[in-house]
Amino acid sequence: MASIAPELASTVAAIVDGGSLEAAARALRITPSAVSQRLKTLEQQLGRVLVVRGRPATVTASGEAVVRMARQIALLEHEALAELGIDEPGRRASVPLAVNADSMATWFLAPLARLSAAHDIDFDLHRDDQDFTARLLESGEVMAAVTSESAPVTGCTVSALGVLTYEAVATPDFARRWFGDGVGPEALRRAPFVDFDRRDGLQHQWLADRGVDAHGIPRHYVPASHDFAQAVSLGLGWGLLPRSQLTEAMASGVVVPLGGDPVRVPLYWQQWNLRSTLLDAIAAEVADEARRVLP
Repeated sequence: MASIAPELASTVAAIVDGGSLEAAARALRITPSAVSQRLKTLEQQLGRVLVVRGRPATVTASGEAVVRMARQIALLEHEALAELGIDEPGRRASVPLAVNADSMATWFLAPLARLSAAHDIDFDLHRDDQDFTARLLESGEVMAAVTSESAPVTGCTVSALGVLTYEAVATPDFARRWFGDGVGPEALRRAPFVDFDRRDGLQHQWLADRGVDAHGIPRHYVPASHDFAQAVSLGLGWGLLPRSQLTEAMASGVVVPLGGDPVRVPLYWQQWNLRSTLLDAIAAEVADEARRVLP
């Protein structure tokens, strides 16, 4: 009957985290050949390829299951030792989380700061679009995620956080130049807009709601939340910003609304279905912050 030794599973996780066998060797304080031997041993035992060697090394679907197991064991071991009072002094739990850029820029860091002050936690944040963060749960890269997916990932629980509401805005000068005759379909087909990246669909959705296809419209890609907001505020193009980023800018006249219905993105918290006091504490603090800042 096949089994997975925790030491071998943690080696696979270290390879994934470091991106190479050499980086895993440094993290585990063993030689690269020892890392390679551990990986080979486990792959032979399971009869499956777990890691595709490359730059960086990438995990296979079979390897993802092993990585999830390794992270769960590490978390449960940390909590058990802490509860028994025999944990190593200074040993900290590493908790990888996935979050979308706008949540990170507007509300998500505050609860993590409070948690860090109360617990020995090192947060490892993975930023991705809210439509894709759940994939990081499936791969075992993260233990919990802020996501737009309401259907639970296999092996996870899900709870609603709230709604991020976006409004289309531009600077007054930009609006006068491009929308002097109104924000109509013809003007929207000519006016450049700001896109977060090639997977961002917010501007596309707002255009579609106004009967305009985003294909072929000039655009600038600015893949960072703060820089995206600054690009819009400087007149690089129009764009959708979270209301929490708009209050001061609109009050001071830096940007003006373009009208149209706001785009609302429901957000959910998904985490591994694991009896973990630490994960539950993180979930509670995040949910508490979300209740305060998200409608």
